[in-house]
Amino acid sequence: MLINARQFIDALQLQILSPSSRTEWDIHSAELNRPGLQFVGYYEHFAYDRPQVVGLTEMSYLEQLSDEERHARLDALFSYPIPCMILCRGMMPQDDILELAKAHDVCVLRTESVTTSLVVNAMNYLNRAIAPRSTLHGVLVDVYGVGVLITGESGVGKSEAALELVKRGHQLVADDVVDICRITPSRLIGESPETVRHFMEIRGIGIIDIKAMYGISAVLMSKSIDLVIHLENWKEKKAYDRLGLAEDFTTIMDVRVPHVVLPVRPGRNLAVVIEVAARNFSLKQLGYSAAQELDRRLNEMMNARK
Repeated sequence: MLINARQFIDALQLQILSPSSRTEWDIHSAELNRPGLQFVGYYEHFAYDRPQVVGLTEMSYLEQLSDEERHARLDALFSYPIPCMILCRGMMPQDDILELAKAHDVCVLRTESVTTSLVVNAMNYLNRAIAPRSTLHGVLVDVYGVGVLITGESGVGKSEAALELVKRGHQLVADDVVDICRITPSRLIGESPETVRHFMEIRGIGIIDIKAMYGISAVLMSKSIDLVIHLENWKEKKAYDRLGLAEDFTTIMDVRVPHVVLPVRPGRNLAVVIEVAARNFSLKQLGYSAAQELDRRLNEMMNARK
């Protein structure tokens, strides 16, 4: 995965000590490497394709070496195609680090952060940057802290339902097009493409700006996808779930997400039903199911009559 070097540097607020001609780094893991073992000459299983983070321990070791020995150790490290080297705690490097980095065209960066903080922030950034991505047609809203992806055929009322949810105090993430990335094997994050972020299309009115109309609190940059609600026009002969004892799931990018089908017909307040679905999902996450509780009570009543 090619990572944009400038975006990485800006996101982590890093200072460039020695620039590189490479504008992109080929990184396939969100992890970073601390090259302590490499400084002592051990290169077996060297993760050279990761950013190399030099903390106080590594720098103290280098400073106790003779000039010739330190030069040899650093030259060996920079001979590998490492993406960059990051110095933590605002430490200034020895001259030979900058000279060898320039000779091997490796970017050297510096941060005032302690090593642990830098590693955590960098891993969070890389997790998002290298995550598998996909695009879906739908509307993503945050309802009571639950990321609800509303899907359905064009014209079924997805945007109108989302607009009513925004009016009721919930937050819009994306309308019509949802960019999705899988940041862990079981977690999806959705966001809006930057070009259409905060905009919504309402048939008969046109394009509206949710942020300008309802304020900054009505929009959200990104949100996990916790529940998928599929809207479809009411089908008289279809047997819709009326109890909710059996959970249904849909698969998005190999991740199973709880799935609910809501039939749409005139007079039905979809925003209220979606709110209820979100609250019910939260209760189930806490271990409570109203359908199972009702089933338990009925079974107790039937057993008592025997």
